[in-house]
Amino acid sequence: MKKFLLAAAIAAVAATALVPSASAAPSPPDTLKWGTCPATTFPTPDLQCTTLKVPLDYRDPGGREIDLLVSKMPSKNPEKRRGVLLTNPGGPGVGGWDYPQLMTLKGLPAPLPQGVRDAYDVIGFDPRGVGHSTPVTCDLTPEQQAIGNLPYAKDAADVVKQAEVAKAEAKQCATSKTGWMLPHVTTANTARDMDRIREALGETQVSYLGGSYGTYLGAVYTTMFPRRSDRIVLDSNLGPDGYDVDAMRAFGRGLEDRFPDFAKFAAAHPEYGLGTTPAQLTAKFYDLAARLDKKPVGAFTGGIFRGLNFSFTYGDTSFPMLAAAWQSLDQGKVPTLAGEAATENAFAARFAVICTDSVWPKSVAGYQRDVAVDRVRYPMLGAASANISACAYWQAPAAEPKVRITGNGPSNVLLVQNRRDPGTPLVNARKLRAAFGDRARMVTIDQGGHGAYVVAPNKCGNNAVTDFLVTGERPAHDTSCAAETS
Repeated sequence: MKKFLLAAAIAAVAATALVPSASAAPSPPDTLKWGTCPATTFPTPDLQCTTLKVPLDYRDPGGREIDLLVSKMPSKNPEKRRGVLLTNPGGPGVGGWDYPQLMTLKGLPAPLPQGVRDAYDVIGFDPRGVGHSTPVTCDLTPEQQAIGNLPYAKDAADVVKQAEVAKAEAKQCATSKTGWMLPHVTTANTARDMDRIREALGETQVSYLGGSYGTYLGAVYTTMFPRRSDRIVLDSNLGPDGYDVDAMRAFGRGLEDRFPDFAKFAAAHPEYGLGTTPAQLTAKFYDLAARLDKKPVGAFTGGIFRGLNFSFTYGDTSFPMLAAAWQSLDQGKVPTLAGEAATENAFAARFAVICTDSVWPKSVAGYQRDVAVDRVRYPMLGAASANISACAYWQAPAAEPKVRITGNGPSNVLLVQNRRDPGTPLVNARKLRAAFGDRARMVTIDQGGHGAYVVAPNKCGNNAVTDFLVTGERPAHDTSCAAETS
């Protein structure tokens, strides 16, 4: 997925004495040498960057090393500083070194509050295999990249065709110049990298803010290193098994949950000429998809159109652009869309993590059955999200079992979740909440979109996260936030 922009204060007592107090803490010894950061599409005046070497294989700590690009946005208020806040924007396959600065941009509904910036040195990093951190490649062609992550299967024959694509992609990953890295590009090893960052910063504990896939990374970190975890915030949550086959299939459920919000928006804007009721918008969706399957407009097939709706319902701010794209396609014109295209490395690193983390089904016939079921159950996207991928043919299994998320550890985890999230549906967030048991509390917000903190305007939800990060106060019980428009 593209870079995840993190989206009445809740009166509560701190959940446990195991969470350190918010008293000021001086900066500890830092063994890293900080300097300038790489160029990016927006200014990063508050960031310093460095490169940290970490083991490729933590079972062989003296063996081959890889590089991690790490950034720091230092607290400018020593009296209020209480530690460091590691961050991850999601993915997998997405870089995060510029994420601390990204969260401060003025165009966001609720930029990272000054209280959080005072309390922490905010740390970003490119995960192993991504961006500036010894990047992986699968030598994917432009044609393979254009297929994307959600190739829609109109019938069983399309699954067979996609199986051939998936088989070739898996082979390319294994035989690429970075194939040697693949068994080690796992969420567990990225969590170990995070602990190396903590150690290099001279900290005994770290707080964490992660969104989307970053929720699974944070869950794995605090499971592996519970006593080194300070305040853990997980925003827009995967289930406790991360990006496995069930999480992928959940995208179908996610779009079904979220689409009514877009339909309501477009129906209220007759200037797009798409319909005046949500029912008419829903009918227009299927009409456009069918027409594009028969006669694509440029590169826009029915399947690409379905994936476009999934991506552009991540945030309400994308609704006007999505509606304009519908309008263009309805008129037989190629739409103009803003956004940063995913790189080959992003696709390759995504494969590396999700295919190595989990054991995936291998039967083409099984995928055909799943596609047939989800085409009916989740008709907007289900036949894409249930389709076969390179993971079915993966040649680089992980060297260790998947980390099992449990309730063992301090009660210092806060989950925040939108009710209508296309990318990480509420149903899976509830599974992660259950796996954490009394370690966690969850704030559920009556709004749509992927991302709750910073990128969404709900004051109740934003204040709950900020209060926890700054003061340690967390809801005494799971709670809900009502819808807000400003």
